[in-house]
Amino acid sequence: MAVETKKAVPQQIAEDNSGHLQTRAKNAYNSQKEETVSDELITQFIPMVHKIVQRAVTYIKPPLSYDDLVSAGAVGLIKAARDYNPSLQAEFKTYAYIRIRGAVLDELRNFSLLPPNVEKQIRQATQISLEITNQTGKAPTDEELAEKLQITIDKLYQMYENARTKHFVSIDSSSENYSSLGASLAAADTLSPDKQLEQTELIDKLTEAIRQLNERQRQIIILYYQRELTMKQIAEVLDITEPRVSQLHARALFNLSIKLRQWKDGG
Repeated sequence: MAVETKKAVPQQIAEDNSGHLQTRAKNAYNSQKEETVSDELITQFIPMVHKIVQRAVTYIKPPLSYDDLVSAGAVGLIKAARDYNPSLQAEFKTYAYIRIRGAVLDELRNFSLLPPNVEKQIRQATQISLEITNQTGKAPTDEELAEKLQITIDKLYQMYENARTKHFVSIDSSSENYSSLGASLAAADTLSPDKQLEQTELIDKLTEAIRQLNERQRQIIILYYQRELTMKQIAEVLDITEPRVSQLHARALFNLSIKLRQWKDGG
C-alpha cells in the first residue's frame, strides 16, 4: 500500500503543481522520515532498557519477572521516541532514560506495596535513628537500633531491604511539594538560581554523608553507583557473598536517607 502511495504522489504533482499538493507531498515525506528516526532511536536505546532493568533486579519479587520489566521499559522507550520534542532542550538520551525508568518503576510499584505493619516499622526506625543521630552526632549501630525496635539483627536487615525497595520505587515519583528526581535532572539547565543552589547544596550534603559511611558501605555505594557494578560483581571485588553486599547496600542507603532527612530538617 505504501509503495502505491509513493508512485501516486509524484504523478499528482506532475499533473498539478499547486502549492497544496506540494505541501501534502512534503508532509507525507516528513511523516515517513519521523517514523524512520523513531525506529532508529528505539533500536539504538534498547540496551538502555536492559541496563535500567538490571539495576532493578534486586527489587524483583514474584510474580514479577525480568522479562516483565524489560517489556515495560520497552513500552516506555517507544513512547519516548513517539513523544520526544527536540525543541525542549533535554537530549533524547536523558528523556528516554526518564521515560524508561518511569515505566519500569510503575511496573515495580504494582508489585512492591509494603504491608502497613512494615511501613510502620520503617517509620519507627527512621524516627529512632534521627533522634540518636541528633543526640550523638552519629548513626546508631545495628545492635542499638535492633534493641530499640525489639527485633533481631536478621529482622533489622530485612527492614533495611524493605526500606530500600520503598525508596527505589518512589525516587522518581512526584510527591507533596517535591518534583521527581528525573524531572529535576532533565530540567537542570532551566532551574532557577535558588533551585540550582538547593541542588548544589544537596550534592554537597550527599557527598559528605557518603564520606561518613563506614569503609565497606562507602566502597559498595561507590562501586554500585559510580562504577555501575552489579551486586554480583561487587561481591567478587570485595570477596564477600552477594546477599551480604545487598544487606550492606540497603544499610548504607538507610544511613544516607537519615543524613539527608536530618539536613532537610535543619540539622
